[in-house]
Amino acid sequence: MEGKEEKRIEDLIAEKIGQREALSMKEDIGTTKYLIHAKIEANGVVERPDVVGAIFGQTEGLLGDALDLRELLKSSRIARIKVDISSAHGKSSGSIIIPSSLDKVETAIIAAALETIDRVGPCEATIKVERIEDVRGAKRKFVVDRAKEILGQMEAVATESQEISEMVKEHIRVDEISDYEGLPAGPGVRDSDAIIIVEGRADVLTLLRCGIRNAIAIEGTSVPKAVIDLSRNKTTTAFLDGDRGGDLILKELMQVTEIDFVARAPPGKMVEEMTRKEIVKALRNKVPADQAVIETKGKPEEAAPPPENREESNLAKLNAAINDLRGSLRARLLDAGLNTKEEVQVRNLVESLSRAEGVSAVVFDGVVTQKIADIAADKNVKYIVGMRVRLDRAPPANIKILTPDDMRRRQR
Repeated sequence: MEGKEEKRIEDLIAEKIGQREALSMKEDIGTTKYLIHAKIEANGVVERPDVVGAIFGQTEGLLGDALDLRELLKSSRIARIKVDISSAHGKSSGSIIIPSSLDKVETAIIAAALETIDRVGPCEATIKVERIEDVRGAKRKFVVDRAKEILGQMEAVATESQEISEMVKEHIRVDEISDYEGLPAGPGVRDSDAIIIVEGRADVLTLLRCGIRNAIAIEGTSVPKAVIDLSRNKTTTAFLDGDRGGDLILKELMQVTEIDFVARAPPGKMVEEMTRKEIVKALRNKVPADQAVIETKGKPEEAAPPPENREESNLAKLNAAINDLRGSLRARLLDAGLNTKEEVQVRNLVESLSRAEGVSAVVFDGVVTQKIADIAADKNVKYIVGMRVRLDRAPPANIKILTPDDMRRRQR
């Protein structure tokens, strides 16, 4: 009789729970701290309502009012009980998961109470708690992993924004370089009473960055007629690299132009490598041309630099050239001294390189393709510098193919 009465009570509880589970047994993911994981086995065929009814019926009054499951469910401190059970060969087995927002001790007490259940419906049953999972640990791991991912996205956006800003600034600087009878020049060359003669386009750009707008580049060792004419009508300062190449250019300038003053980069350094402070200091310390010639003649004859130093110097010039071209979609063909022979749009590079002679390096704002590498190999080009490399096979042995990243690593 007692067993039948108990069964009837369990059935009534299960029925009530089935009718109200949408309201009374809602799953509260947001406040869950722990998940109680348990296994159930029953000697007979039982279903989910039977298990839920047994849990509520057989723990009622066991733990007092403070831990009564029905009261905990109403206050959402226990969320909906999940039961997954199946039957085979006259026996049932499955799993039970109870979400809890109670503290650790109270959750452990609820878990222990589950193991006091010995019947489900008319069947003998056993419930064994396997573990209590700390949901907050999983949430913390998710938060950390997701935060890293978001931070990575933010850094990527910040990097892209910085690159865009630099590209815009670089574009403005490039736009400031005017063309004076085919030569790179600052916008102040035409109107200024004084000019500064430098060796290459990169030097003009370097001076522009320092606010000096009256520089003009000779672009090679042969002094153009436009520079000769300018030197006759304006106060002229030659601002040259601090190497033997600068000495040779000074000698030629003194022969064909009317140079008033000479400024030099520090020994072994190029103008394009100088800081703003060094440039201002060098121009402030310029000397009369006649004195500069005497000082140059007094120099001991320099021995040829060792191969590793020449390579470093070449890489520095190529690095300056690719930085100068960044964002311009232009290409330069350089001679043996790595001075500009020709500058073209990247889309015209293949055609220009095919017909060019005496090219030692190709520097351009684009991708180094197999076609460009093959043409350069036929032309005995020593260096190709592009933003990226995309080849179908190993590069020709006689060419060094570089990117800005390659050169930064080598200079370290």
